[in-house]
Amino acid sequence: MNKNDLRVIKTKKTIYNSLLLLLKTKPLSQIKVTELCKAAEINRGTFYFHYQEIGDVLEELFGEIMRDLEDSYAEPFKKGFTVHKKNLDPDMIKIFHHVKKHEEFYKIVLSEDASMKYYYMFYDVVCRLNMQTKYELAGDDFLTAYSANAMIGLIIKWYRRDFNDSVDEMNHRLFHIVQHSFKKV
Repeated sequence: MNKNDLRVIKTKKTIYNSLLLLLKTKPLSQIKVTELCKAAEINRGTFYFHYQEIGDVLEELFGEIMRDLEDSYAEPFKKGFTVHKKNLDPDMIKIFHHVKKHEEFYKIVLSEDASMKYYYMFYDVVCRLNMQTKYELAGDDFLTAYSANAMIGLIIKWYRRDFNDSVDEMNHRLFHIVQHSFKKV
């Protein structure tokens, strides 16, 4: 199986989207393969060609979205950005663009009904991203944990407001929070 084959990509995207639709109405543990196949308009053989169980679909989708998060998070740093009070710019923040792009996924993963497993997976990715950047305060595990939870906290607050604030509003909020923290240091 070639993962770059357009048929495979299209099939998996259909399966992902169907799973997200089903997850809006019931927890993962209650979704059956037959139900997912019907929603995706595929046969069971196609499903089992790609996956062993329903959880594998969510795991793979989660991984894809976390890779996109990594790209979004790293975007300003690819251009040589380092976190200093002098060069802060809300337009450089891309994490909220990522969340908005995958809003339906985050509505499910951040819901109170979702397994804490996904919160911790998300947390681990954000911690790793904080440690990999040129952020001046990186290196302290507790500071990294604090920073990761602060970012996730902003995203959860945005989620609880049904993502009604614009990406630009969220960028400016984070910008002002970071600016304020530099005033304290």
